[in-house]
Amino acid sequence: MLLPRVITAMVLLAMLLPALLAASPMPFAAFTLVLIGAGAWEWGKLNGLASVPALTLGLTTALLCALAWSAGWALHTSPAAWWLATACWVLGGSLALKHGPAAWPALSRPARLVIGTLVLVAAWLAMAAARARGLNFILSAFCVVWMADIAAYFGGRAFGKHKLAPAISPGKSWEGVWSGMLGVGLLAMLWIHFEDQVFGHAGSVFHLLKLQLGWAGLGLGVVFLCMLSVTGDLVESLAKRAVGAKDSSRLLPGHGGVLDRVDALLPVLPAVMALSSL
Repeated sequence: MLLPRVITAMVLLAMLLPALLAASPMPFAAFTLVLIGAGAWEWGKLNGLASVPALTLGLTTALLCALAWSAGWALHTSPAAWWLATACWVLGGSLALKHGPAAWPALSRPARLVIGTLVLVAAWLAMAAARARGLNFILSAFCVVWMADIAAYFGGRAFGKHKLAPAISPGKSWEGVWSGMLGVGLLAMLWIHFEDQVFGHAGSVFHLLKLQLGWAGLGLGVVFLCMLSVTGDLVESLAKRAVGAKDSSRLLPGHGGVLDRVDALLPVLPAVMALSSL
């Protein structure tokens, strides 16, 4: 299992890094557009669509993203839209987690499909907007989620005693969540200290939060983003548990599906854009 996981990760990095480092934002936009379309296809399958309708949903979602890009929404989206998307995640995610997997199928299938499509489109637009702000900005946004996940894994294994959401994701613990927050907090301080030397300028998410809100505001921002990261992860786990699925698909050998890899990014990216607009 480890070998396919490592090979898949290497292949994805080999495609992602050149697109991310390209002078033009187009390669990155195109690469991530394919991923978002695949994620929409997985969402359709998780919610009971047959192969052709699920594929149609994936293509439709990618088309909506492409149309939004051509209309300039990625570069000129109103901050109010990012705040609205973030508020929907906070309220909607809280309600979904409160009622648990058993209540998920009670929501009509069209409603679930529309919710998933809007979430994926908003996340892709936020990702494209973050890339337009520069490599420093988007990498720091990604690393919020990556560090939170890594620190939570090791902190949960070492100290985890109090279950976070046993009916949804039995392996997660509150100690893991706190470890993730601590890990991102330490990363933020290191990033702020070294980003001038590495990137030649101070333009990370962490720097902007500190500049706008001070150290206390940076700390609160880190906590908020980490909680949204956990929310995205749990909501996707809830949807899978409701239908008895272990992974969103088998598109990525050793990793499951695209949604399994980007679930925590879905709420964090719009929230990063919202916070950076303060």
